[in-house]
Amino acid sequence: MTVRAAQRQVVTERLAGHLLATGLSRTSVRQLAAAAQVSDRMLLYYFKDKAEALGEAMGHVVAQLGGRLEAALPAGDRMPPERLLAEAARIATEPEVRPFMALWMEVIAAARGEAPYAAIAGQVTSGFLSWIETRLDIENAERRAATAGLILATVDGLALLEIGAGAPAALAAAERAQDVRFTP
Repeated sequence: MTVRAAQRQVVTERLAGHLLATGLSRTSVRQLAAAAQVSDRMLLYYFKDKAEALGEAMGHVVAQLGGRLEAALPAGDRMPPERLLAEAARIATEPEVRPFMALWMEVIAAARGEAPYAAIAGQVTSGFLSWIETRLDIENAERRAATAGLILATVDGLALLEIGAGAPAALAAAERAQDVRFTP
């Protein structure tokens, strides 16, 4: 790895931490550079523009969350949709996962009007759906894909519920996820 690539990785990690701590509210080039502990010019030396810096940082955030998800529900561990929904709901409402979910909601909201969020949202959504599908014990591919979409919508809804109604409401709803039944 070159020195530039190694420094870019450090900057990316700092930007990811900044996004998790502050959300998208502080994402001007100057604010991102300060968070990365570099000058504006150095930030643009490592990344061609703000969109690339945000895309790389979000990629790092997604990888961090992916590591947590993989540790909690390893690949190859296929399960019925009821169990996967309950586990995903539990994970999504854990205190250490909440910043990821809050940032994800901001990205989704920003995806309607500002680059690079639409592309980031599309990639992350595709990744989440794939992750869910590979863990569902459903043989029919169409049904598995539709069920994955429903599980993702439910888990994302918990994040919206937390933002709008507070953590107790989201936690109560997550506990009820174990009561959901899917028809065969």
